[in-house]
Amino acid sequence: MKKGLMIVLSAVLALTLAACGNNNEKSGKLADIKEAGKIVLGTSAEYAPYEFHKNVDGKDQIVGFDIEIAKEIAKDLGVELEIKDMDFGNLLAEVKLGKIDFVIAGMTPDEDRRKSVDFTKNYYEATQAVFVRAEDKDKFTTMKDLEGKAIGVQMGSTQEKIAKDITGAKVKSLGKTTELVLELKSKKVDALIVELPVAQGYVNKNPDLFLTSIVPEYESGGSAVAVNKGETELLAEIQKTLDRLTAEKTIDKWVSEMTELADQ
Repeated sequence: MKKGLMIVLSAVLALTLAACGNNNEKSGKLADIKEAGKIVLGTSAEYAPYEFHKNVDGKDQIVGFDIEIAKEIAKDLGVELEIKDMDFGNLLAEVKLGKIDFVIAGMTPDEDRRKSVDFTKNYYEATQAVFVRAEDKDKFTTMKDLEGKAIGVQMGSTQEKIAKDITGAKVKSLGKTTELVLELKSKKVDALIVELPVAQGYVNKNPDLFLTSIVPEYESGGSAVAVNKGETELLAEIQKTLDRLTAEKTIDKWVSEMTELADQ
């Protein structure tokens, strides 16, 4: 009797442990975030008005409309937001390693990136733009004018792919847009390709720069939020926040506000 009872109890315990193990496996990143009480954002904060550093009340802060979106995601999840600032090219590797929970960085959800992470629907659509030194504004009016020229782009970005398709272009890829602007001003590159709001921000603050009428075309546009592959529950919760913000037209308002803030 005792032996039979022990066998039954052992079987029940094994099933219970297995069930707990399965629940832990299914819990995923979302449960970890809620247990920790915080969600960790990975971004590259030099891409105004998406995300950028700004002195606010005497303190350096990371601001931008992407940051406002991240704050709303954290609020809807009932957790604190922690921001990790890094080079754009490192973001996907960091989310794959679990060092950050999600990425918001004006990132385009192209097919290459979809192989390693999952994306929400696009939360913002922006066209590509080219800006140059003001003294060279008459030299750049069409995409053909970029052929054979030195073009600066952010490493790992959509713009890098665009530049590499330009005949004879000498592509210079760096981690930060601020570094690329310095390269342009010092005549180490001839032009920069970035998204339009970013180009407008730099040109508005720098009279020695000029926004051309060139509009590079790329089949996969827009910006989306990225999470690690298979984190469907977290992705669904983030999408709920994005859907609400889109319906309220809040993101468009933030784009305008942050563009103005970047110009101050």
